[in-house]
Amino acid sequence: MNKNYMSIDQYGQTYHDLGKHPLKELMNRLGCRENRKMYCDKIDGTTIHVGYVIGQHWCRLYEVKPFQMEGL
Repeated sequence: MNKNYMSIDQYGQTYHDLGKHPLKELMNRLGCRENRKMYCDKIDGTTIHVGYVIGQHWCRLYEVKPFQMEGL
């Protein structure tokens, strides 16, 4: 199964079906050519990459996985 991504920006706008290359797709949809990585600090003091700042949109990325439950 191919990975698929979605994003939510700071305004609550969602961007679905970003495919394998979410940054490229987000930049196309937002009509912007500049981006920066967006980071988040964890409780243990480390920093992780969580998305991108594209123009005026702070887009946090999520990997979409289908729901699956083991049989009862």
